[in-house]
Amino acid sequence: MLDIASHRGVASDVAGLIARRRPSFSLEAALYTSQDVFDLDVELIFGRQWIFAGPEAALPEPGDYAKLDFGRYSIITLRDDDGGVRAFHNVCRHRGARLLNECNGTVGNIVCPYHQWTYDTGGKLLHAEGDHAFDRAQYGLKPVHIHNVAGLLFVCLAKEAPTDFDKFAAEFEPYLLPHGIGDSKVAYQMDIVEKGNWKLTMENNRECYHCGGHPELSVTAFGMFGYNEDNITPEKEAVLRQYKSVQSDFIRLWEGENLPWHAVEHLDDRQAGFRAERHPLDGPGEAMTMDGKAACKRTMGRLKNFRLGRLHLHTQPNSWHHFQADHAVTFCVLPISPGETLLRTTWLVHKDAVEGVDYELDNLIHVWRETNRQDQHFVELAHLGALSPAYEPGPYAPSEGQVDKFCSWYVTQLGSNLARR
Repeated sequence: MLDIASHRGVASDVAGLIARRRPSFSLEAALYTSQDVFDLDVELIFGRQWIFAGPEAALPEPGDYAKLDFGRYSIITLRDDDGGVRAFHNVCRHRGARLLNECNGTVGNIVCPYHQWTYDTGGKLLHAEGDHAFDRAQYGLKPVHIHNVAGLLFVCLAKEAPTDFDKFAAEFEPYLLPHGIGDSKVAYQMDIVEKGNWKLTMENNRECYHCGGHPELSVTAFGMFGYNEDNITPEKEAVLRQYKSVQSDFIRLWEGENLPWHAVEHLDDRQAGFRAERHPLDGPGEAMTMDGKAACKRTMGRLKNFRLGRLHLHTQPNSWHHFQADHAVTFCVLPISPGETLLRTTWLVHKDAVEGVDYELDNLIHVWRETNRQDQHFVELAHLGALSPAYEPGPYAPSEGQVDKFCSWYVTQLGSNLARR
């Protein structure tokens, strides 16, 4: 039986944490470490927002599926027999057994491993062993809202999905379309379980104040360091001048290929938050590789020129992406427990690119494979610190403005959803 008093007490405690949140400072420790807060994050953030589920390219053929687990939820995205993309709760309608257990795979029909109830790729119940007197049409798989934005799949578990997502998607879709993400294939996928809270994973991504700890990334990605007139220091003026000079060259290239490049951002208290912007890359400027050159010989989508820098996109609450002319890298963050987070990284290339002919896998993935491992270490250090009785919120540096925006978005969404709970 639900303990109503305890339930209300948890909500009151969390509301207090939200009310005490100090802008431009990190969150209080309990927002990272508390099981009660984690449960609310899963219910009120991941259970009600549109979340990034992965690239469409992970489902190339009918019957291909990918599984996402976060908190108590398990979701499958699936290519149906007609070529459409669907999402379902990974729960049998008989006695609730988990249907699919692999991270990804291919099925003809979905067969429950417990009692062999069988569903087609559209979620319809086809077969139930025995003489059951019930309306099978009422026992199909429970659907989940799914939205395909230029090859990126987003899902929403809420009964009624937030309505601002269409406007949100329409704003950044033109940035994605030239890259042909829906016409790509998965070259490699990497899962890391970080021993840290999901918000620390997201915060770590939203700043480059720590990027001195990323030697591989620093070779080409000087555009990630957040240099601008608002936070420039005298010792960085030369770098800013160099950046602006290179940026001018890239703007001419972007405009020559009719690529939108200006920063577009909605990271306030809207339910759907995102930022998209093109950035130059240092050196040859083609890709985030150790030599700055393209890792794949085939360009993606309608792009013709390799020297186009990168398109950066990040979405609330759980993704960031880097799109270059020759390949793309997507990042999906899924909360497992208060102190565990899955980071799923997927590298995409043109669907006709051939490993060993058009690209060498190690060269393609090297920079972000190593950067992910370094970030895992930083996130785990931050979580250990939040567990200490000595922890207290500290001030953000000017270059950590995107971290502050993420945390402001998070506490606003958590607070407003808690009030409507």
